[in-house]
Amino acid sequence: MTIKELVVISGKGGTGKTSIVASLAALSGKSVLADCDVDAADLHLVLSPDVQKEGDFIGGLVAVTDLNLCTGCGKCVEVCRFDAFLDNYEIDPLACEGCGICERVCPSSAISMIDRISGRWFISETRFGPMVHARLGLAEGNSGKLVSLLRNEAKRIAGERGHDLIISDGSPGIGCPVIASIAGATAVLVVTEPTVSGIHDLERVAALTEHFKIRTFVCINKADLNPGNTRSIRELACGRNFEVIAEIPYDTAFTRAQMNKQSIIEAGNGKTADAIRSMWETVKREIM
Repeated sequence: MTIKELVVISGKGGTGKTSIVASLAALSGKSVLADCDVDAADLHLVLSPDVQKEGDFIGGLVAVTDLNLCTGCGKCVEVCRFDAFLDNYEIDPLACEGCGICERVCPSSAISMIDRISGRWFISETRFGPMVHARLGLAEGNSGKLVSLLRNEAKRIAGERGHDLIISDGSPGIGCPVIASIAGATAVLVVTEPTVSGIHDLERVAALTEHFKIRTFVCINKADLNPGNTRSIRELACGRNFEVIAEIPYDTAFTRAQMNKQSIIEAGNGKTADAIRSMWETVKREIM
């Protein structure tokens, strides 16, 4: 069985990406869900996952000082480029980058490197199937590494349960977690909106997906709010050989559905729900 992976991303936050993911999950019937927006995960707010398994995410290393061995020579302070040492030679874990130089220069072996717990990861059940998600700790990095962990877990679960599709809610932007989300994916669905910033950010995302040679679809949310910018997005997509597979009208039903912890598909019928159903049929036809 070949497992397909659709990653939903956006050039900026607030375009409706997570609402689209929840709707696709409602329509898919048999898929594994992955919330790869680990810096600001919110898919769980709609899907109310029941956590079955969880664990620590080790994002790297952090230095700690054994004050019983420390002689106060100050060599560690001299070499630390991140000003991570406090007045008593203890180490501020938020400032420490885990480079390990202080451990190497300490003459009394008072400093050691230990695993940094940077967050938690979860495997849950939802009304639409299994879901992997995570919570990155305050001011923690290595979000790309955490995204890779989630994608690997999603693939493992899909293989074990015989699911042939993974739907991932990616991060906005074009940074490390986005790259970790889309590399090797079957296809990307970019959710954008007809604003100047939406067009600009779509151009940046387009350059990224073209670099990785990933098939890219475009969904224009709130398409009726600015017909001129919507035409510009169509032209941009055409120039990049991207297919615009949905133009979703502005609809306050999105907000009402979110308040009720529902997808727009569950909230009822209408033009918006019909547009998303049509988009889902196109995705199935093109990648499955």
